[in-house]
Formats: sequence, structure tokens, C-alpha cells
Amino acid sequence: MITYREALREGLREALAADDRVFLMGEDVGAYGGCFGVSLGLLEEFGPERVRDTPMSESAFVGAGIGAALGGLRPIVEIMTVNFSLLALDQIMNNAATLRHMSGGQLGVPLVIRMTTGAGRQLAAQHSHSLEGWYAHIPGLRIVVPATVADARGMLWTALENPDPVLLFEHIALYPVAEELDEGAGAVDIDSAAIRRPGSDVTLVAYGGTVRTALAAAERLAGDGIDAEVIDLRTLRPLDFGTVLDSLRRTHRLVVVDEGWRTGSLSAEIAARAAEIALYDLDAPIERVCTEEVPIPYAKHLEDAALPSPDGVVAAVRRAVG
Repeated sequence: MITYREALREGLREALAADDRVFLMGEDVGAYGGCFGVSLGLLEEFGPERVRDTPMSESAFVGAGIGAALGGLRPIVEIMTVNFSLLALDQIMNNAATLRHMSGGQLGVPLVIRMTTGAGRQLAAQHSHSLEGWYAHIPGLRIVVPATVADARGMLWTALENPDPVLLFEHIALYPVAEELDEGAGAVDIDSAAIRRPGSDVTLVAYGGTVRTALAAAERLAGDGIDAEVIDLRTLRPLDFGTVLDSLRRTHRLVVVDEGWRTGSLSAEIAARAAEIALYDLDAPIERVCTEEVPIPYAKHLEDAALPSPDGVVAAVRRAVG
């Protein structure tokens, strides 16, 4: 058994050991071992040239990572939480995402930016939002969201081989989750969605932290004779809608579980595509289970009430199946 946090650390360790061009940089990634303990011990193993603590300026160290990538290195930049990534939005959107286009293909930015996303740990509104759907709106970026220990272990290496910037979102509630990991586990696919639970009555689409929510709901629904298929998107841009479409054409019902806010969300994009492409395959209206349209509260009972829950997913599925 290995935790999601430990799997991410093993992915970092493998990347640093395999390629001298790879280095890790960000706030507290070195001596402190990372705000969430992901890089613990890596400074002692690889030294301060490869594991670099930075000043508290997201714009500055993301910009430095972009420059290093342009110079031929393979930087991994850690931003403490997705909320703080907005301080580097100019660097991410106007530089990393656009340089290949604006240079006519002459310049690539092979950069990986890791950041924590999501809620569930009572860290309040400035540390708990799910903004990966915002970044999935931007051409030039690849957005990946590991939901399992195996994906946490293997997505980083695949991302580092990408010639363009990759944003990797790690859900905060998954860090302590432990799962079995095969000894030979390595790089994993970041192009395709994965069916985490096959089913025939309804398609549940989720990603990141909401995959466990969807799976918990599917287990409860099975007791009522409802067979739910659970799809883990894994990559939000480019979106593997083909897997969703194939499932929808078998189940004829769609429920999307998204920790982002409902308005302008990734769930809205998936629902729109389903309506555009497969309207006549649907036997019921599309259901969406999203975070309430409020800043994430600090109080535990309010935080729980704001987030997608298995109860909410079960209720949505029952509406869909009638």
C-alpha cells in the first residue's frame, strides 16, 4: 500500500533521477519538504540545485520556470494551491500557453506546474477552490488531474515528455488516501479517460477528488439495482469525450460530478457536448452535481454541505433513471 502523497513523491524522485535537466522549484519544496509533504527528503537526496526553494512570488518563480524550459531544462514548478496560481496567471496564460503559437512553432515550453486543488480539509476560501476548469479553457495548456495512486505515480513522467506546458492538479483530500500499487508501475496515459467502474444504466463522469464520490454513489446505487458506470476523465484538456460518448450511447443517461462551481463549469462543457452530439441518445435530462455557488466555507458542516456528496450524486441518478 502507498499513499497518493507518497506516489507523487516517487514520481518526482524517478523524474529527478532519470533526467539531469529536471529540477523542482517552489515555495517550501526543499528544507520544509513541501507544504503538503510531497517533496519531503528530496532536497537531501538531490541537493539545492535540483530542489530549489523560491521567494513567495508566484509570478516570479513561474516566470523563472518558463525561462528555464525555453533554455532546454525540464522544470517542475510547485504552486502551493490553485488559488495562488492566479497570481501567476499572466505568466501561465500569456506566456507559457501562447509562446509556441506566437513564435510560429519555434519555441516550446516543456514545463510542468503542479498545484493542490479542491476542498475537504477546512482551509477556507483562499485555499480550497477548484479552478482547473478555468485552466481547461486555455488553448496551449494540457490539464491533467490524477484521481488514483497509480496516476499520481505515473502522470508526471508522461507530462515531462510533453513538449508544451502541462498543469497537474492534485486534490488535497487525496493526499492521505492509500491504495495498492504494482511494483512495475510507471508512466501512464494522459490522453484517455478511464472507466473506473463499468455499468449499464447511467454514466457518471468525474475527475480528481470527485471520482471517489462517484464510486461511493455507484456502490450505494448497486444496492438498489442501478448499475452505474463511472468515468474518470483524467485529462481535462484535451478532453477525451469519445469515452464519455461511447458510454452514454450504452447507458442513455448522464450525470456529471464536478467540484467546480456550476456556472461556466467543466460540467457545463460536458453537458453541452452531450447535447450537441448525442441528444437523441439521451433518455433523460443531463444531471450535474457541483459545488454550491459560494466561497468554500471554513466550518466543517458548511464545507461538507457546499461540496458534491455521494448523497447528491445518488439523488441525481435516481432523477435520471426515473
